[in-house]
Amino acid sequence: MSLSGLLITLVIGAIAGWLGGLIMKGSGFGLLGNIIVGIVGAVIGGALFGMLGISTSGMLGSIITATAGAVVLLFIAGLIRRA
Repeated sequence: MSLSGLLITLVIGAIAGWLGGLIMKGSGFGLLGNIIVGIVGAVIGGALFGMLGISTSGMLGSIITATAGAVVLLFIAGLIRRA
């Protein structure tokens, strides 16, 4: 992966993690935590969208996919935290 690809991945992860935190009414995890949540969310969102037959493209599509996955991740984390 090139340096620019890595930076784009980190920016998309940060945006998706931040948006996921807003949607799930979380307090946020700081910049590094949001990046991690966003990147893991991108993997989860990509798998879920693939199973549902949904296809996205471009940077906006990547942000939408990663945000959807981040919301799912934060929802599951909230369930585990309550138990």
